[in-house]
Amino acid sequence: MQAMIDKIASECVAVRLRMLNRVVTNIYDDALRSLELKVSQMNILVATAKMGTARPIEVCDHLHLDVSTLSRNVERMKARGWLEVVPDEDGRSQPFRLTPQGRKLLERAIPAWSEAQQQVKKVLGDGFVEQLNQAMKRVSKGDAAS
Repeated sequence: MQAMIDKIASECVAVRLRMLNRVVTNIYDDALRSLELKVSQMNILVATAKMGTARPIEVCDHLHLDVSTLSRNVERMKARGWLEVVPDEDGRSQPFRLTPQGRKLLERAIPAWSEAQQQVKKVLGDGFVEQLNQAMKRVSKGDAAS
């Protein structure tokens, strides 16, 4: 039993990825702090910008977010004037889009994001980043177990 506990403590991929996630998130959040923006919010802004009119379920699928996390972030970003709800026949799905203020924020965030991206690549190493990109392609194609 102790051997397995030691093995899990020293090798668990989930724990290691969560630790790396916190380190990487902090690098991006530090870079974006002067804009009062978090990397999680920036990713929603980017997804929204790509989609034009974003439907919550599509954003959740694209970013692998649960609905409550997205809706909490969207509410905060609407309150800050970065996103606005688009009227929809359905009335339930609440699609949204960037406001002009949200687009300007995204433009202003790009240099800080680029700096953080370079810093993260140095921390993780190019080989790891390439493996991460390949793993995300496999997950996106549905090759990974759900």
